[in-house]
Amino acid sequence: MVRRTITVKIRRFNPEVDTEPHWEKYEVSALPTDRVLNLLHTIKWEQDGSLTFRRSCAHGVCGSDAMRINGVNRLACKVLVRDMPDEIMIEPIKGLPLMKDLVVDMEPFFEAYRSIKPFLITYGNQPTREWKQSQKDRERFDDTTKCILCAACTTSCPVYWTDGSYFGPAAIVNAHRFIFDSRDQGADERLEILNDREGVWRCRTTFNCTEACPRGIEITKAIAEVKRALLFRRV
Repeated sequence: MVRRTITVKIRRFNPEVDTEPHWEKYEVSALPTDRVLNLLHTIKWEQDGSLTFRRSCAHGVCGSDAMRINGVNRLACKVLVRDMPDEIMIEPIKGLPLMKDLVVDMEPFFEAYRSIKPFLITYGNQPTREWKQSQKDRERFDDTTKCILCAACTTSCPVYWTDGSYFGPAAIVNAHRFIFDSRDQGADERLEILNDREGVWRCRTTFNCTEACPRGIEITKAIAEVKRALLFRRV
């Protein structure tokens, strides 16, 4: 395989010395099978150890390396060099407080996630045996179980950029996962939460979230289903 020289432009920010983010440029030799995450590793390990970014599993499961790559939210570990031009621009995801370089404060994102009660809610006596579910019932919410909480969808949303109090697509997706679970009894509670003025009705159906999702979740469809459940109070 032939190596290419890739120009990597990274939006850098060090709160100890910078008042505003700025661009820095690096030249990296890469194979077509390398991922953008490999380029970042090369820069950090061989050129500039001060570069700061999040990553963990490197296999598209943990969701920690979400960032804007050439203007689109992606997981750096899933974007191959062979699919990119000779110049790659990398920025932190938008809409969350910037901490350093490509690292943002995820707490507002997780606060919205926790607020929709992302766990099974049941009432009455504890069951005496396993609570089984049919394949059909499972298929009803199977798509939204794929969320890895990377925030790529939420931080691609124009409404979220301008209104940080909006729950955002990821929180609604995770509410959907439980609202439509036949074993759960907390659907009405979650629907009331999402009926808030900063809830599901803030969605403008731009499909940015669906396009950004690295897991291929039909996010816009899930949000529409939650809206219908609110209108008709039927899940």
